[in-house]
Amino acid sequence: MDRTYDIVLVGATGFVGALTADYLARHVPDGCRWALAGRNDEGLRALRSQLAESVPSAADVPLLHVDVHDPATVREAARSTRVLATTVGPYVRHGLGVVAACADAGTDYVDLTGEPEFVDTAYVRHQTRALETGARLVHACGFDSVPHDLGVQFTVEQLPEGVPLRIDGFVRTNAAPSGGTLASTLTALSRGRQTIRAARDRRTVEPWPSDRRISTPVGARFAAEVGAWALPLPTIDPQVVARSAAALDSYGPDFRYRHYAAVRRLPVALGAVAGVAGMAAVAQLPAARRWISGRLAPGDGPSRERRDRSWFSVRFVGEGGGQRVCTEVSGGDPGYDETAKILGESALCLAFDELPALAGQLTPAVAMGPVLRARLLRAGLRFRVAARRPLTNGGPTATG
Repeated sequence: MDRTYDIVLVGATGFVGALTADYLARHVPDGCRWALAGRNDEGLRALRSQLAESVPSAADVPLLHVDVHDPATVREAARSTRVLATTVGPYVRHGLGVVAACADAGTDYVDLTGEPEFVDTAYVRHQTRALETGARLVHACGFDSVPHDLGVQFTVEQLPEGVPLRIDGFVRTNAAPSGGTLASTLTALSRGRQTIRAARDRRTVEPWPSDRRISTPVGARFAAEVGAWALPLPTIDPQVVARSAAALDSYGPDFRYRHYAAVRRLPVALGAVAGVAGMAAVAQLPAARRWISGRLAPGDGPSRERRDRSWFSVRFVGEGGGQRVCTEVSGGDPGYDETAKILGESALCLAFDELPALAGQLTPAVAMGPVLRARLLRAGLRFRVAARRPLTNGGPTATG
């Protein structure tokens, strides 16, 4: 309570930032002290006026000038709030100074990154300081990677304890991308060597369980359990799940997670593989990256009508201790509406809920886990057990 604000949202005038601001305006509890921040003062004023049209109390929300490349403004924002949420990406270019300021000020931090290089670099540079100050640094608090991280945790809870566990996640969605997502993807694909180096640097300093086994193998296959071709997804999600498993003994002595896109038709699956390979090749060429980025610039995104038609489903198939369980996490438009909801609820969770007394860089499951899941259930995301049966006979014992 010695801080001026409970939550400061940096990058509020961007596409996802504005959606997050709208979500917070509608859902902050009475007495919550929150502020909108960014480098475009005129844009902030316009956003506040727009919010106030549907939520009159938003007319009084403070506006802070924060330029992520101006350390003084970032430090001032971090010192003024209990929780800082940022949507300013690509994070490897724009985010490390924000993490540093929060770690130094003992301020809880949440973002939307899906960039492994950024997450690993932030750990190496700022983990020690965050542990000293008590800051909780929680990356990937959007569709990357909360549905997957919390979905695996939910699946683990349905299986016996203290046994080897095998969980596969199958992602399906019809959503459209935004300029910010495209920019982050191209940046990550163009920085393969840097990503490998950052992962290696982190391995040299990060503690890892010596008495438990955790693996995230890759490989394509036809998955009869979901009736689709399973293609490995080159996202940060398996890494986040693995770090949750390393931190939580409840994931058992031998834990394996595989992360897939589920594609029903083989021609579509082959086309998807070719598309990813082509984008990876194009990302190595600066001129080509600039041309593609110009087609859909950061700050652009799908229309309200398109988002209203969008959905996602992640089906998890878990096995352990002679049991098989199928669970599902699902919701609406994943990249924007649900991501804004997840980021907003994550910030509120860190600010107001009773959570484990932890510090440093944490995954969503470790930092917030079931408490955040309860918030997301109330907010409209769905976590459910779809089926459960013993592996020793072929018949299901329960469905739900």
